[in-house]
Amino acid sequence: MDRAPKLNLVGLSKADYAAAPSTLCKGCGHNSVAAQLIQVAYELNLKPQDVIKLSGIGCSSKSPAYFLGQSHGFNSLHGRMPSLGTGALQANHSVRAIGISGDGDTGSIGLGQFKHMLRRNVRMVYIVENNGVYGLTKGQFSATADLGQSLKYAGTNPFPPIDICLEALAAGAGFVARAFAGDAKQVREVIKAGLSFRGTAVIDIISPCVAFNDEPDSTKSYAYGREHQRALQEIGFFPAQEEIVVADYGPGEMQVVELHDGSRMTLRKLEADYEPSDPTRAITRLRQADLAGELLTGVLYYDASRPSLAEASELPATPLSMLPDDTLRPSRETLSDLLAGYA
Repeated sequence: MDRAPKLNLVGLSKADYAAAPSTLCKGCGHNSVAAQLIQVAYELNLKPQDVIKLSGIGCSSKSPAYFLGQSHGFNSLHGRMPSLGTGALQANHSVRAIGISGDGDTGSIGLGQFKHMLRRNVRMVYIVENNGVYGLTKGQFSATADLGQSLKYAGTNPFPPIDICLEALAAGAGFVARAFAGDAKQVREVIKAGLSFRGTAVIDIISPCVAFNDEPDSTKSYAYGREHQRALQEIGFFPAQEEIVVADYGPGEMQVVELHDGSRMTLRKLEADYEPSDPTRAITRLRQADLAGELLTGVLYYDASRPSLAEASELPATPLSMLPDDTLRPSRETLSDLLAGYA
């Protein structure tokens, strides 16, 4: 006899948060991120109708089709998702927004839009599925590709990479984190923390492209991520049902952890006094990790003091999209008086 699925506090099963089957390559890191978003929504008892999904163009931007099928979503122009999200959340600041972008969508054509959204502190979990390559157009280098990296179809990259986390810190983002798609637990817990943040929560997820950029020497590959990942802290925003538990180990020490998929990850604890509220230290630590060839993961910076765009705009408690016409529109008399003032 089939067992009834376990329901969460809003009466939904985990399957209720799924969507269309993925059309991405088997083993793509983006599929792992989508799977963790499904798990997070289920564990946090989110109502799908209270969530909007936003994306631009690229392999990463196809991801919203693979999670929260009952939520509203919009696939925007290349690099223009921040503008779309800003407008949507100004119209209805009561919804939660999950934006999915890529290293090209954010780091190239959309970099300006990305930076201005961070200035405004729009309340959105902004996930960059970062693989250092344009997989959808068959393997050209992206803006986050490694200097000197060689690809079969693209030659050798002569340009230094853009660091999404450094760009976010420079733009004043209050929540900046990095995760590795092969570390399911960390991805899950960082997204949970991001969903609780009052402004823009930037999460740069190293998400390997198995078709064009998964060579061991690429910093965006599974092998490199597993070998070089250095976790800033053990993240446990909410207890997970199948949480990976590690034995206690001291600052500066390493420990090998077996993940749910059977892979292994090497953890190194940062210095005991690391404090994610210091942006200068976060930038310095990112630079140090880059020079050491480390993939630094965890919450790099957290500052909840800045108001969100909705708060700074002094929007009413009732979302603009739900206000009646007679409240939103001035009367004929009021409009005539206004126009008369310009006569």
